[in-house]
Amino acid sequence: CTLHFNMAGGGAFYKHSTGSGEITCDNGQRLAVSIESKGGGLTFGHSEIKDGVGKFSPVADVHELIGGYATAEADAGAGDASKAQVVTKGSISLALSGTGSGHTLGVSFGSFIISARK
Repeated sequence: CTLHFNMAGGGAFYKHSTGSGEITCDNGQRLAVSIESKGGGLTFGHSEIKDGVGKFSPVADVHELIGGYATAEADAGAGDASKAQVVTKGSISLALSGTGSGHTLGVSFGSFIISARK
């Protein structure tokens, strides 16, 4: 399954970003989702990701992909940037990549949360 998404956010000492997207799977399943990333640590700044893409490890049903994923990252940059990150939820992994803009510096940790959009 593949996630296509956009998200934006930031903060000082506590990073928070939100966005939306859609998961599509090879078996024809589709799911509109909301995305939230929460973290903390020594970080500050604002960032925006447009046309982000995530590749999930194989699952039988798209609904298995809903939930919280563990994250860890190190950032340093300003202006336009590319970013790649892998997050995990049990045996499911999600490789995220995207391009965007913003100003960020530091180390953050926390969660990447996917929920079904209502």
